[in-house]
Amino acid sequence: MVLLTLIGVSVLALGGYKEWKLGTEASRVLRMVYNAQRTYLAEHPTESVSSLTAEKIIPYLSDNSTALPTAQAMDDSVLTVDVTVSPPILVGGDGNNYDPSGDVDDGLWDVGG
Repeated sequence: MVLLTLIGVSVLALGGYKEWKLGTEASRVLRMVYNAQRTYLAEHPTESVSSLTAEKIIPYLSDNSTALPTAQAMDDSVLTVDVTVSPPILVGGDGNNYDPSGDVDDGLWDVGG
């Protein structure tokens, strides 16, 4: 019985770890894009955030990527980054903002305010 209890607790803990790992990776992606946004806007001070495109931001990414990074959602779908707002946000396949944490200032799944 003790062994079954320990196995059950382990399974629950692994699920929480997966959620934390996905949220942390998504936050890392957003911070990288946010830094690229700020660098681009520092070099182009008259441009508005709403006019930004992926093509303008990509050369300023810190990892020298040739495309905007993506993140993985809790349901394993792919999330894209909306660069037309600052700080950038994750967008699901349905076009809606994605933040399963429910808090826009927690630093998990979002850059925060």
